[in-house]
Amino acid sequence: MTRSMNGDGEEGLIRPMKGKNDPSIGPDVLLALIPQDLVYLIQHVQPEGAVLHDLAFFRIYQVSGGAITLCGPFLGAPQAVMGVEKLIALGAKRVWVLGWCGSLQPDLRIGDLVIPTEAVSEEGTSQHYPIGDNLATTDGGLNQRLETALQKDGYAFKKGPVWTTDAPYRETPGKIRAYRDKGVLAVEMEMSALMTLAVFRSIRLTGLLVVSDELFDLKWRTGFGDPKFKAISRRAAELLLQLMTSGNHP
Repeated sequence: MTRSMNGDGEEGLIRPMKGKNDPSIGPDVLLALIPQDLVYLIQHVQPEGAVLHDLAFFRIYQVSGGAITLCGPFLGAPQAVMGVEKLIALGAKRVWVLGWCGSLQPDLRIGDLVIPTEAVSEEGTSQHYPIGDNLATTDGGLNQRLETALQKDGYAFKKGPVWTTDAPYRETPGKIRAYRDKGVLAVEMEMSALMTLAVFRSIRLTGLLVVSDELFDLKWRTGFGDPKFKAISRRAAELLLQLMTSGNHP
């Protein structure tokens, strides 16, 4: 197929745009993929008076007089990318992602933290955002700020590649073994597409993932109700919020 038929150099016929009733937002947005994390963030910042903008497939909350923008939830690469496309059209330039992941490494346990730097893509969205010879990665400067903050607070973390899939019920033993042996840290459903979109749209994006379950020994252990997991998820949310609102982004 030729490049012209692929349409790689073209914008889509349907474009993300700011509608007349859509809010204007600042350059920094905290993307909470998980509903519980979004609820916690709203309650933590401003339990009453958050301004809700319901965009049908996700929600934007503006708090502190519009100085802070929180949004979500999202499930999977297509929805997350559609949401961030809209956020970029509304003014977002830096996206801070908070999510959960399943560990593929024995030294990465429930409640531990991951900074994804790159991703193995097994989702169908990234291929529609051609980035040429550029690498789909998170932003090095924002990642460094996140690392420094975690180290200062004494939180252990790992940084490295993750595996993004559209099919959580097809995380087969063979794939888990293969990615574990290659040093891939964890599996989740959005990051490779978000990284690719960030490169394609020339925005900056970082992420912090909390290990919610373990798959590394081919047994599925969940920690969704674990008090440690809940506490770390809340601290991760607070930390991203603190970094996002502190300014001085490199």
